[in-house]
Amino acid sequence: MTCKNGVDKTRRQFLGNAAGVAAGISVAPGVLLHQVAHAKPADQPVSSANRWGMLIDTTKCATGCDACVTGCATEHGWGDSEPHSNEGQQAQWIRKVELRDKSTGFAHSLPLMCQHCETPPCVDVCPTGASFKRADGIVLVDKHICIGCRYCMMACPYKARSFIHEALQDQLPVAPRGKGTVESCTLCVHRVDRDGENAVPACAEACNSAGHEAMIFGDLNDPDSRLSQELARHGGTQIRADLGLNVGLRYRGI
Repeated sequence: MTCKNGVDKTRRQFLGNAAGVAAGISVAPGVLLHQVAHAKPADQPVSSANRWGMLIDTTKCATGCDACVTGCATEHGWGDSEPHSNEGQQAQWIRKVELRDKSTGFAHSLPLMCQHCETPPCVDVCPTGASFKRADGIVLVDKHICIGCRYCMMACPYKARSFIHEALQDQLPVAPRGKGTVESCTLCVHRVDRDGENAVPACAEACNSAGHEAMIFGDLNDPDSRLSQELARHGGTQIRADLGLNVGLRYRGI
């Protein structure tokens, strides 16, 4: 039987079983992928009752400030110190994008990363199931079964994924990485699994420390969360809402 994306279900089941075996294999010395993707205790499974997301207020996002980028790079170990043959190959989990209104000349900047879509195109095109969405809406990549085809990179309308071209050293336990695989923002899943609704992703933490407080993380399914309340009061815009992806990140001021 063939799935709508052309991948044989039997092959997916085989790969799923293989991934279970591979969960005991380290991507780097002492680093296991399942420690990050499934860090919650067995009695606290990931649930669709939550839909983690973020609101970014671009009116508070300062042009020239890259605190969120630096915070993410430090947290996950993909910064300037990693080996790469040229700047075009450097990882980019989050980046600052400058917007300009051609009719008025008004310009401002915003952070752009994986939007954690409800119906992610990267998952639809992945031939092995390496790109997947958790029940709580966080989109991740299983490095054990990623074959580096980069279909997901081409499918992503936000240019939010990077490919690792070279071998890496001194990886961090919270972010196992490997040559020949694709990676992107994880919404600091290790913090979410540890702290739940009290989690603060590294980018938001750095933004708060810089005094801007432009990023609010929370549960979109919880009407009482600060994120939901802010969206209810002031609204939020999806980037490329016309694509119908129902993204987890919303923006104010664009």
